Amino acid sequence: MAKIAFLFPGQGAQFVGMCRELDQELPAVRELFDRAGAILGIDLRRLCLQGPAGALEATDVSQPAIFVASLAALESLQVSNPDVVASCEGAAGLSLGEYTALVFAGAMDFEAGLQVVRRRGQAMQAAAVATPSGMTSVLGLDEPAVDELCRRVAPAGRLWKANLLGPGNIVVSGEAAALDQVAAVAAELNAMKVTPLAVAGAFHCELMKPADQQLARVLADTPIVPPRIPVYSNVDAAPHSDPDDIRRTLVAQVLQGVRWEDSMRRMLADGFDTFYELGPGRVLTGLLRRIDRKVPCTSIPAR
Repeated sequence: MAKIAFLFPGQGAQFVGMCRELDQELPAVRELFDRAGAILGIDLRRLCLQGPAGALEATDVSQPAIFVASLAALESLQVSNPDVVASCEGAAGLSLGEYTALVFAGAMDFEAGLQVVRRRGQAMQAAAVATPSGMTSVLGLDEPAVDELCRRVAPAGRLWKANLLGPGNIVVSGEAAALDQVAAVAAELNAMKVTPLAVAGAFHCELMKPADQQLARVLADTPIVPPRIPVYSNVDAAPHSDPDDIRRTLVAQVLQGVRWEDSMRRMLADGFDTFYELGPGRVLTGLLRRIDRKVPCTSIPAR
């Protein structure tokens, strides 16, 4: 029998028009948007369905939007194939997606998860505004080579490994002056491709302070219980059942790199052999195929 795991996407997966069909077809999705709008005090449905793109891409909006859209995709799977949902034995989410995974696993309820995600987005947006910074994708270099890249650009500014997504697929975060040097230095190290990312700032590095402290205060007041299934943490690729451990890893995630490849390999080692990506985009499906092409991953879109 298959051992099923669900994967939930992170920031950057959003697009104007996501959930338009689901909102029309499924009462449960309409209810999700109604509840989200009441909790947040904004018309999240309109932003997801109609935009504008600039408003949807703001960190404090895109994070709750993707959170709700991913749960909308889950509702669609619950209708089309409830046996798959009932059979799921583990979950993981990329950065923001870890919160969606925790809500699915019952560690937080929808309202608490949405409020934390909104506050997290606000804190990260404020930290991003404080320092000119950003993120850049580097393809074709392994982790030691990216460490060397960070050392070489250090005279210009600080740079960190932010997302370790798969073999030769690493995203760096840092100060704008350091990022300006990345393409040239990465070429010297024989990188295949360097792509600046359209994000508000340098996520998952020390430039996000004091967002971590703000999130810690929010999480301290957020009810969290042991998840009913394992949820694999971004920061150490391990599942945690103790609520205080979950809080600790979520806070650490703000400043530390996302070890997505390690998380996937740990899940594969733990016997998971069938994956579903729930939410906007197909990024996680593509990443898993690069890690192990033989493992099936079905995309359940936020259409």
